[in-house]
Amino acid sequence: MSVELNELTKKFGDQIAVNGISFTAKPGEIVGFLGPNGAGKSTTMKMLTCYSEPTSGSAKVCGFDIETQSKDVRAAIGYLPEHNPLYKDMYVKEFLGFVAGIHQVSKPSKRINELIEMTGLGLEQHKLIGALSKGYRQRVGLAQAMMHDPEVLILDEPTSGLDPNQLNDIRQLIQTLGEKKTVIFSTHIMQEVTALVIVF
Repeated sequence: MSVELNELTKKFGDQIAVNGISFTAKPGEIVGFLGPNGAGKSTTMKMLTCYSEPTSGSAKVCGFDIETQSKDVRAAIGYLPEHNPLYKDMYVKEFLGFVAGIHQVSKPSKRINELIEMTGLGLEQHKLIGALSKGYRQRVGLAQAMMHDPEVLILDEPTSGLDPNQLNDIRQLIQTLGEKKTVIFSTHIMQEVTALVIVF
């Protein structure tokens, strides 16, 4: 299994944000968290990506425990948070080069070009990130999340605020990625889960 959760729980004081969630997700599966704002979707994702410690329960990503092997978990995950953190004063290709350096990608130019083609950023690659539409910024975010070719992709509200054309493109990209990888993404919109294999 790529991702295994067992009674994963998160409390903030007396408030229960995530209440004993359990599931497994395998390679080639797309798992969707569907629920209103405040339902605990982002909190669960933050625990899986080791940004937040669980109160109780356990989880493993690619066999690595999120509490005791966080470095290995982070290496196995590509993460796109809800508020896509990009350097808006950098050019697209420049930014992807920066990300490739962080991950110590062995053939950075080749990998960057692959991701630019995969995410449809060819015409935008020499533009400032700050000058891009939200849809293209999401593509840049997806490209950086995939830079190190992770086994698991965790995408928090990846289609939020996109126009219909951008929405369709991002959906198709996620579906393509989900053919080989484990993809977990969240949404509060029912239409976003129509193509998903499993819905929580």
